[in-house]
Amino acid sequence: MNRLGGRSNSGEGGEAPERFLDERISRIKQVASGRFGVTPHYLANAEELQIKMAQGSKPGEGGHLPGHKVTPEIARIRHTIPGVSLISPPPHHDIYSIEDLAQLIYDLKQVNATAHVCVKLVATAGVGTIAAGVTKGYADVIHISGGSGGTGASPLSSIKHAGVPWELGLSETQQTLIINGLRGRVRLRVDGGFQTGRDVVVAALIGADEYSFGTIAMVAEGCVMARACHSNTCPVGIATQRMDLREKFPGTPEMVVAFFRYLAHEIREILASLGLRSLEEAIGRSDLMRQRTTGMPTADLLDLSPMLDQRRNPGQQ
Repeated sequence: MNRLGGRSNSGEGGEAPERFLDERISRIKQVASGRFGVTPHYLANAEELQIKMAQGSKPGEGGHLPGHKVTPEIARIRHTIPGVSLISPPPHHDIYSIEDLAQLIYDLKQVNATAHVCVKLVATAGVGTIAAGVTKGYADVIHISGGSGGTGASPLSSIKHAGVPWELGLSETQQTLIINGLRGRVRLRVDGGFQTGRDVVVAALIGADEYSFGTIAMVAEGCVMARACHSNTCPVGIATQRMDLREKFPGTPEMVVAFFRYLAHEIREILASLGLRSLEEAIGRSDLMRQRTTGMPTADLLDLSPMLDQRRNPGQQ
C-alpha cells in the first residue's frame, strides 16, 4: 500500500518496531480496547491513529487471538507472554460517552500532534447521530464499517447475523453531518466487503471520501477463504503462525499492487461513463444514482429514496 500511495492498518495494536524503518510501516496505527502493544513509540510512528470502537462484521465484539497463536514474536510485539489468549473486551472499557471519546482523541493528539485521529463506527440505525458527536469531539476521520467482510477469525454467528450494509450507515452519516453543518470538518471512510471499482464509485456517490479494503486484498495475494484463521491451519500460510504452513504462502507485494491498479482502471472507466473527470467530483453526487428494478416483487417494494437523498455538502461544487 505504501508503494501505491495508500495506507495499511496495523490492526488492533502492536507492530514490530523494525518495520518503522522501511516501506513495511503501517501508516495507520489502530488502538483497540485491549491496547495490545500500544506504546508511545508505536503511536509516534503513525500518520493516522484509529480508535476501533467496533467492527461491522462483529459489532460490539472485540478482537480475539487464541492463545495457541500467540508466538514469542507476537508476545514481544504485544508486550505479553506466549500462549496467553488476547481479547479486546466487547465494550471499549474506558469509553461510556462522547466526552470520554473526546478525551481519548485529545490524549492521542498529545502523543502525536501531527497524526490525524480516526474513529471506527458500525453501520447501524442511528450511526449518524453518533458520528455527529464524534465530529464535535474533534476526530479527523470517521470510518463507517459495514456488516459484510471480516475474516474467518470472527465467530460464525457474527459473520452471518450481525451488522447492516455499509450503504445505509454511510448515507445516514453523510446526511446527518450535512444537516448539522459538520460535513466539512471530517473525512468519511467506508468499508464492508469492497471488491470492485463499482463499489468504490457507489460509495463516493453516497458521500465517502476514502475507501478501505480487507478481504479482497488477501484474496489478491492468495487467500482461498478457507475460514480457518482462528484454528491456525490456514492452508496457504496467511493467517497462521505455523512455519510449515507459512512456507506455502504464495503472495508477493506485486500481486496486491496489480490488483489495485486494475481496480483504479475500472474506477476511471465508470467515472468516464458518468461524465466525471475525477473521483473527487463524484463525492456526494447521489443524484447520479437511481433505484433499479430487480424483478423480485418483495425487493421492488423497498423504497430507497431516503438513502439517495440529494442533499449536497454546501461547500461542495
